Amino acid sequence: MRHPVRALAQIAQITLINLRSLPQRLGTSLVVVVGIAGVVGVLVSVLAMGEGFRHTLASTGRPGRVIMLRAGSDAELSSGVDRDQTTLLAALPAIARDGSGRPLASAELVVMVDLPRKGESHPNNVPFRGVQPGAFAIRDELRLVEGRAFRRGVREVIVGRKAAQQFAGLDVGSRIAFRDSDWTVVGTFATGGDVHESEIWADAEVAMSAFRRTGYQSMTATLADGSQAGLAALTAAIRRDPRLSINVLREPEYYAKQAGVLARLITVLGYTVAAFMAIGATFGALNCMYSAIASRQVEIATLRAIGFGGAPVVVSVMIEALLLALVGGAAGGALAYVYCDGASLSTLNFSTFSQVAFDFRVTPALLGQGLAWALLIGAAGGLLPAIRAARLPVTTALRAV
Repeated sequence: MRHPVRALAQIAQITLINLRSLPQRLGTSLVVVVGIAGVVGVLVSVLAMGEGFRHTLASTGRPGRVIMLRAGSDAELSSGVDRDQTTLLAALPAIARDGSGRPLASAELVVMVDLPRKGESHPNNVPFRGVQPGAFAIRDELRLVEGRAFRRGVREVIVGRKAAQQFAGLDVGSRIAFRDSDWTVVGTFATGGDVHESEIWADAEVAMSAFRRTGYQSMTATLADGSQAGLAALTAAIRRDPRLSINVLREPEYYAKQAGVLARLITVLGYTVAAFMAIGATFGALNCMYSAIASRQVEIATLRAIGFGGAPVVVSVMIEALLLALVGGAAGGALAYVYCDGASLSTLNFSTFSQVAFDFRVTPALLGQGLAWALLIGAAGGLLPAIRAARLPVTTALRAV
């Protein structure tokens, strides 16, 4: 047992010597720290954007609710449900009823309207959703945070909290113009941060008249039985009726699919940018560690001459590189958390070609991933210099005195 204990003691002693000399090599050490901090900060920030977008859509809806689209459609904008079909769907026994026996269902119209972001002039696609009265009973997570609900039969709208923050002209009391018609903003609502907070809502019948539509895009409903059996009963009832050509999805499943394309694109972009930056940071670490070895080659040779082994030298250099990387990774993660977590952004959802507002989410998993990247860069940058230090001939190094 004496040899392992001796090796550990040598590693500890050499590592302490290395760390004590860090102030003398502050400039080159900061190159490593700053380079790795940049890699981790960019990686975590970009992935936090994807995580925030995915969370916003994935948190939309409840398992006990379903969205019904035209068969073959994978999004509301490409769907179409006739008035007669919505009446038949609402009457199905698998749809829940309220205390008065009315079906908990809302046939809905979804169109895109043009609004500029605050401080900008060019228009963006913002979802405008016409809903039936049942929409408020179905989506019990909705709460008004300012103003009041719109009145039926009147050109009034309520806007999602994030839409009001991102786009111009959506303050309560404002008037906005769509399709040669003026609408009054009478309230702002919140739905727990989900995708509906990026929308504008109005009475479905008024919206259909203003946008010259004769049918709906979808129907959202609460299941009488939220289990798989209840969903199967609804699907079977629709298939038995030849008048209905409808596809049924649970709300979370539908919105998770909508998030897929952009979330994957953001993830690929984040890893690609971070990979290129990591190459640069690795070369920076190599340069720093080679410089450290060159400045201490006499010291290392002396240690080798008095009996210190090559392996402890390798391990001590690797520890120094990993500690610098860890400091850089922690700094990058901290900066990403401070400046990005909770920051609001709106971007184009490629599945619907509409703007979706969401918040960046810097999660513990992303911070852990950033630290893992930092340690990999540190290991890659420290390995070759560590091997060189261990293989440095003692006589050659001592001649440099």
